Amino acid sequence: MVPAAGRGERLGPGAPKALRELGGVPLLVHAVRALARSRAVGLVVVAAPADGVAEVVALLDGHGLDGKKDVRVVAGGATRQESVRLGLAAIPEDVEIVLVHDAARPLVPVEVVDAVAAAVRAGAPAVVPAVPLADTVKRVEPNPGRPEPVLDTPERATLRAVQTPQGFDRATLVEVHAKALAEEAAGGADAVPVTDDAGLVERYGGTVVVVPGHEEAFKVTRPLDLVLAEAVLARRRAADDY
Repeated sequence: MVPAAGRGERLGPGAPKALRELGGVPLLVHAVRALARSRAVGLVVVAAPADGVAEVVALLDGHGLDGKKDVRVVAGGATRQESVRLGLAAIPEDVEIVLVHDAARPLVPVEVVDAVAAAVRAGAPAVVPAVPLADTVKRVEPNPGRPEPVLDTPERATLRAVQTPQGFDRATLVEVHAKALAEEAAGGADAVPVTDDAGLVERYGGTVVVVPGHEEAFKVTRPLDLVLAEAVLARRRAADDY
């Protein structure tokens, strides 16, 4: 599943982030192709902007995706959590493993997709790919625009930068989203949206495990990320690897 209903304003004004182009092809198309390359993936569900479903269908069809794998496009929601819930509803009940992938991670290698799916198949209820951090990290007292006091320095060896696709036992993912929706409706303090689905599993006491990610599975969030992605894509194409 690819939730792609957001706008991604940090890339600047213009088209939604998922529709920005990388090497002449929208990020969303790259992300769907990345999932579809895996033999573990039989269906890709895209949660598109509610007013852009027809546009996304035409976009995917125009890039030769129809017929190669089952790709379905549904209307997403106002938040990432809502888009994932709506995407889940479009997945057949007999599908037991669900991968959730950011449209803004267009270059994730197929071996990462395979590793996440394999870990869920082996019994993990929730799996995230991740890479060690290269930089020292400081925890601060937030004070945007002004000097921020350092609270402490976490041990870098225990930290990981999480990527996608994240993989889940379907029942686990459905359960945590149902709990989050119920809390949201009740106005609970814990109803603040988390930034990834694994965070929901953690919130409700579930187990999440990490498998190795890849440096090329980075998220395209800012203009400089797009420059780096173009360089990676050019190298792959030169090596006939894409």
